[in-house]
Amino acid sequence: MINVDLRKQPYNLDDEGVKWVEETIKSMTLEEKIGQLFINMGASRDEEYLKGVLDNYHIGGVRYNPGKAEEVYEQNKILQENSKIPLLIAANTEMGGNGACTDGTYIGNEVKIAATNDKRYAYEMGRVSGVEAAAIGCNWSFAPIVDINRNWRNPIISTRTWSADVEQTLELSLEYMKGIMESGIAPAAKHFPGDGIDERDQHLSFAPNSLSVEEWDATFGRVYSGLFEAGLPSIMAGHIALPEYVKYFNPEATTQEIYMPATLSKYVLTDLLRGKMKFNGLVVTDASHMVAMTSAMKRSEMLPTAIAAGSDLFLFFNDPDEDFEWMMEGYKNGIITDERLEEALTRILGTKAALGLHKKAKTEILPEKEVAMAKIGLEENKAIAKEVSDKAITLVKNTKNQLPLTPQTHKRIMLYTVEQAGFAPNKVEADRLNQRVKAKLEAQGFEVTLFDPAAGLNGKQLLAATPIKEFVDQFDAVMLFVHVAGFSQSNVRRITWAMPMGPDIPWYVTELPTVCVSVFNPFHLIDVPMVPTYINAYSDNDATLDLVIEKIMGKSEFKGVSSVDAFCGAWDTRL
Repeated sequence: MINVDLRKQPYNLDDEGVKWVEETIKSMTLEEKIGQLFINMGASRDEEYLKGVLDNYHIGGVRYNPGKAEEVYEQNKILQENSKIPLLIAANTEMGGNGACTDGTYIGNEVKIAATNDKRYAYEMGRVSGVEAAAIGCNWSFAPIVDINRNWRNPIISTRTWSADVEQTLELSLEYMKGIMESGIAPAAKHFPGDGIDERDQHLSFAPNSLSVEEWDATFGRVYSGLFEAGLPSIMAGHIALPEYVKYFNPEATTQEIYMPATLSKYVLTDLLRGKMKFNGLVVTDASHMVAMTSAMKRSEMLPTAIAAGSDLFLFFNDPDEDFEWMMEGYKNGIITDERLEEALTRILGTKAALGLHKKAKTEILPEKEVAMAKIGLEENKAIAKEVSDKAITLVKNTKNQLPLTPQTHKRIMLYTVEQAGFAPNKVEADRLNQRVKAKLEAQGFEVTLFDPAAGLNGKQLLAATPIKEFVDQFDAVMLFVHVAGFSQSNVRRITWAMPMGPDIPWYVTELPTVCVSVFNPFHLIDVPMVPTYINAYSDNDATLDLVIEKIMGKSEFKGVSSVDAFCGAWDTRL
């Protein structure tokens, strides 16, 4: 007996839709059924490659790397027109339409949206994401991120989550969900059972959610339950263990079972998510190359175990032939039961039917190309992004009332920058923050000296060799811009200075007015607690930097309200 009611939320199918799901499953070969369990990460947009993946592996869907809208459109057109069963095509629209295509509209990361203190912008981010993603053939989004940021040390969700507050997280997630679903996009909230408690990145390490059952119910449970009630179609399961809930379901659980990532845990996905929480929608694993998953067991066991535990879709092949064979073997040796396979297929096809894919001819799933391209990167959407920046930029600290700084009052600026921006998906702006900020300050009339870490200050390599009086006579104020980003490369997102005890470290805060701007991570005050003026900008794009400088000069007011603890729980950061 398959425990999936397709007539209920989130599918809400009529008799025709249910019939299509049931008859399609009956008509599928075993190879086609196993193939439906996979979401492929496209290695190429080449037509031969795309057709080969469809013919050889019968995949249920794809998630691709963003490219230009026109390229992605053509890719998705090929995929849908050549797939026997319509595909789920996913994008990471965490920040706007730029997650679907590189020329899509960046609206803002989640913590930036929350800092506006206006839920309308969460809706707008969802709406713009939906319009642009749907235009190029996407029908599924791995967003919103509904993790709760309770640990400033967490390296993966520092800017990607809305808030540290449960109710704000739920409210903004619901608004995003509403906006994106208007375009027929199914959102997948992530990362169940919830990130933001541990301080490690699951790409690189184990990262359990250590909350008690009661604490989890009141926080992450509250958020997910609220989304389920509103009809959330799908979730992404994270490689995050939930030890206290495992012990709740089985007091005799082994250590291995207690710390098994959710993607491989029946206790988390079946007993908690399906049983206690009654979630009826689709579950997809997080990426299967992340260490928290790959190191839990052999890949040959991991593939079928993920499905057996309660995931309906497996995210990304490693070697397609190998992975397909191992998933098939997992079915044949009973790790995946017939019932579990049919249940997963019912949810996969039910989601496709809920999106109306079964009612459209293959050639009609995507809109006309000219119509589609006209929806990408609209000026009115870029204007929303600028509004977000204006309302989000947050003056976290100004203890000495040193603002404003203008060319009339503080003309000569010593500019230091910390730039450690490694690989970052959906990167908003070009590199070399130092040159961009220097040019913007000079355009406003400042005289700017840019610190060259290769030469020190005026040839002085060490702070000890820098005469204080000389420095104070030469400059009127100091500005420090920090950009530490990166993705899945380190468990730490902290400031690293150019050289040991170099002249850029904040010794100057007692000598000259000093402003520190974090252009990305909202938690850098922990590394520079001595700065009297600290600003969180949340993004490094040019429009945001222009607004930051305007606000430093007093041309516009600071409006942002931090949704996370920018003081990082430390007393000295407030001085």
